[in-house]
Amino acid sequence: MKGINIELDKSQFFKIINQLDYNDKLELFNELKKSLFLKRFNNLLKSTQTDELTLDEITKEVESVRKQRYEEGKQLI
Repeated sequence: MKGINIELDKSQFFKIINQLDYNDKLELFNELKKSLFLKRFNNLLKSTQTDELTLDEITKEVESVRKQRYEEGKQLI
């Protein structure tokens, strides 16, 4: 199958996108989500890295919150 190449500026591209029907926009959206997920996930990991907390400190905090929620009857099932 032969393809064609066309040049569009950003505003032309958005104009074409806005002409798509709902299902085509949703399909495009889902493809963009898939292609951006790994980069966004890696950025999240980098932004949350810290040497200030140990696994033991995190575990103690989680246990404390669970105990508090249990005592208040707010435990998640």
